[in-house]
Amino acid sequence: MKEFSSVGTSWEEARKELLTPEEIAESDLRVALIGEIMKIRQEQGISQRQLEKKSGVKQPVIARMEHGTTIPSLSTVLKVLVALGKTLYIGDLDTKNAAGKTVLGEKPYKNK
Repeated sequence: MKEFSSVGTSWEEARKELLTPEEIAESDLRVALIGEIMKIRQEQGISQRQLEKKSGVKQPVIARMEHGTTIPSLSTVLKVLVALGKTLYIGDLDTKNAAGKTVLGEKPYKNK
């Protein structure tokens, strides 16, 4: 196993060494999904406590989900989305933004 130092190795380089492409894609999707949920909640002016009341998902669970300290179940994600008036859809995995990051809710950007 390759050793990593804090000098000269970026997180992107380290994760490419440590994770499979599938694990990276899954992580990017999870981060994008939770980021969208957080953005929508904030745009709607809804606090985590208010979202708890609307969704039935406890505020500490919402906080842990938003901070990335837990991986929420599909059921939890769906409850939160319904409370926000949103849904999930299935799209191609190669949907990327200009920076090459997996995104949700945007038109696909094709890397050449």
